[in-house]
Amino acid sequence: MTLTDEDCLAETLAFNEQFEATAASRPNRGQTPDASVLALLRRNRLGGNTPPVRLPQGRDRVVAGGVGIRVFVPDEIDGVYLHLHGGGWAFGSAGGQDERLWRLATQARLAVVSVEYRLAPEHPFPAGPDDCEAAARWLVDRAAAEFGTGRLLIGGESAGAHLSVVTLLRLRDRHRITGAFRAAQLLFGPYDLSMTPSQRSFGSKRLLSNTDSLRRSYELFTPGLEAEQRRDPEISPLYADLTGLPPARIVVGTEDPLLDDSLFLAQRWQAAGAPVELGVVAGAMHGFTLFPLTVTEREQAREREFLAAAGR
Repeated sequence: MTLTDEDCLAETLAFNEQFEATAASRPNRGQTPDASVLALLRRNRLGGNTPPVRLPQGRDRVVAGGVGIRVFVPDEIDGVYLHLHGGGWAFGSAGGQDERLWRLATQARLAVVSVEYRLAPEHPFPAGPDDCEAAARWLVDRAAAEFGTGRLLIGGESAGAHLSVVTLLRLRDRHRITGAFRAAQLLFGPYDLSMTPSQRSFGSKRLLSNTDSLRRSYELFTPGLEAEQRRDPEISPLYADLTGLPPARIVVGTEDPLLDDSLFLAQRWQAAGAPVELGVVAGAMHGFTLFPLTVTEREQAREREFLAAAGR
């Protein structure tokens, strides 16, 4: 484990304090959202109150099984990155981070394929994972023809990190596909939906995620299931056999209720035989990369460097 960005701790903690101070002006994600709140959260950028910027470089397509994807293709391509967005399986979209994904595409020389997977509560588990699995299988079959390379990478943020691991496990267990994706980039994901100790003990602090908001996200994603049932390895990959998975980069902040999830997953991933780079960002809350912080710039640079070099 590497604790990073301690020199930015004062700035990072000051932002957390400011974010919490303005919590009253934001919808409470720990409560059941009504239709208007859900629509607002889905329309606006994750972590903000304005719609995301959509760039002309993004191209929307529909692939196998009717799954939507948004594709960014730079002039030079050395690989393909399958990106799964965050948002608690209920918010976010493939078109919600065009600027970041286009910058990643051009600087890391990657075609980026972001999946428009179905969202809860209208489409609970397993709809979202089904869509991600279908997009991944399409890439395994079509990447060389579509993009001129078979070097595949996968990753995402928060719920997208969870879906990335679930997708790798489904490829292995359902289709006997291992090694197709050469690396995984996993940013502050929930890997135990029965709740790790850090999730349960975080409390009601009004940062981007807390104990109540995580619990409600799990109820929306897996309605009717008790905590014990959510330990099913198909839902909580922390309980899965992780053998045969690719090298991973796992990142989380020290002020994230999902801290234990990344620490525990990294330990089990490495024990299963694959290299792991674990980064813990000093003072960072859940979703910190959504905000204009020094640690955000540094993390995105580290992500680009990892994805540009991984699996060669």
